Amino acid sequence: MLQKFFGNKNIPKKLKLRLKNMIIDKTLTYASDTWILTKRYGKQINIFERKVCSRILGPVYDSEKENWRILTSKEMYAVVKKPTVTETVRLTTLCWFGHVQRMEENRIPESVIYEFGNNKTEK
Repeated sequence: MLQKFFGNKNIPKKLKLRLKNMIIDKTLTYASDTWILTKRYGKQINIFERKVCSRILGPVYDSEKENWRILTSKEMYAVVKKPTVTETVRLTTLCWFGHVQRMEENRIPESVIYEFGNNKTEK
C-alpha cells in the first residue's frame, strides 16, 4: 500500500516525507533504546531508508548532462533534513543508558548492564 502511495506523483513530496517520518521511522525505531546496533544491521537499516527516500523523492533532471538521475545519499539527506534512523537509534540508546545510570543500584536494568559488561569469556 505504501509503495503505491509513495510512488504516486499527484501527492506532494512534503506530505510523503511527513508520513515516512510518522509511520516508517516510528515503526523502525520502536523500542530501539534497548537495541544493540551492529554495523551490519545499521547498514541494512540505512539501505532500507534510502530506498524509501528515493521512491518518495524520485529521480531529478540533471540539466548539465541532460538526463534523469537518482539522488545521491548526501543529496537525499539534505532534502529530508532529518537524522538517519541509525543516528536516531544511537541517540535513543544513549539516552536510555543515561537513564539506567541514574537508577538505584538494586534495579534490574542497572544490574543486568553491569553483570553483562563484567562477564568476559576466557579463551
